[in-house]
Amino acid sequence: MNEEELKKRLHPLQYRVAREKATEPPFSGKYLHETKDGMYACVVCGNVLFSSEAKFDSGTGWPSFDRALSGSVKIQPDKDGSGRTEAVCAKCGSHLGHVFDDGPTETGKRYCVNSVCLDLEEKQ
Repeated sequence: MNEEELKKRLHPLQYRVAREKATEPPFSGKYLHETKDGMYACVVCGNVLFSSEAKFDSGTGWPSFDRALSGSVKIQPDKDGSGRTEAVCAKCGSHLGHVFDDGPTETGKRYCVNSVCLDLEEKQ
């Protein structure tokens, strides 16, 4: 799918965040307080990224996960000069958010992810 098709398919905020690396406003995302069991997938390509079992409330204003599914997320230096580490979908390269080394579990990771970049596939 090319960028023009994506612009038509995605909500403008979804496109800005996933493809132009914007950030949704804190405490505004639909998955921030979501507690349903399931799998979170990339809104652009459907790649399954995170299990609801890895989700936790970090108090930061965005959904947080302590681990990604193996091979689903690529970690790279953020090119905006902030020194942060960017998390992108390993399949399509869409921006998801950032990963920090201050997570509360044994992984020590906190994937801070924009809700608009995710689709929840609820467990049946």
